Amino acid sequence: MPRAEEPEQGESAVTADEIAALFTRKSGEYLFARWERPIAPVVFGVSDATLPVIKGAVEAVVTLAGHQMAETDPEQGANLLIFFFQDWRELLAVPDLDRLVEGLGPLVARLEAEGANQYRHFRFEETGAIRACVAFIRMDDSLAELPAETIALSMAAQIVLLWSDRAFVDRSPLASAGRAVILRPDIADVIRTAYDPVLPLAARDSSHALRLAARLADGASGRN
Repeated sequence: MPRAEEPEQGESAVTADEIAALFTRKSGEYLFARWERPIAPVVFGVSDATLPVIKGAVEAVVTLAGHQMAETDPEQGANLLIFFFQDWRELLAVPDLDRLVEGLGPLVARLEAEGANQYRHFRFEETGAIRACVAFIRMDDSLAELPAETIALSMAAQIVLLWSDRAFVDRSPLASAGRAVILRPDIADVIRTAYDPVLPLAARDSSHALRLAARLADGASGRN
């Protein structure tokens, strides 16, 4: 099963600038959000044998964050929809998906033209917190070579917070630990600290990165 591990004692805390970069979009806008309600996932397009791997990865990251899972969301049924498929155009045949993802047709055309293999569509509460997420994973040749555990853990890490659209372009959120694949220690630390109850559910000011870094440093000091 995928593992979402905390950093070892003695590792340095992530700096405020590094945190700000994880939540600053290409436009220059700082935008952070975490989930407020328990996460209730449903997965499409995988075998019965793979389903526990996907849900296990989500649970591992949610547990790291100190957040909660649920069987269902009282208003939405499921609030995390994960689709695995071979071709972007398959999404156009999914009933009512265009009601969940506005502009689905143009989006599919753009992602197909870009050769993308992943996309996440978020919806938000009035508070700015994440209300729901639809995660798309196109199993191209590069992903098909990876173990299901690796794909699942990477996906789970990227849905638990609203990261920048460029946060993981050049570097994966995962790291190797012997034969196992785990979250990068810095990313695991940010996820856990971002769910500290004293921090806001959502933020649009980069001063939030300073607060997150301060809480992270306090936590690191407490472990040493």
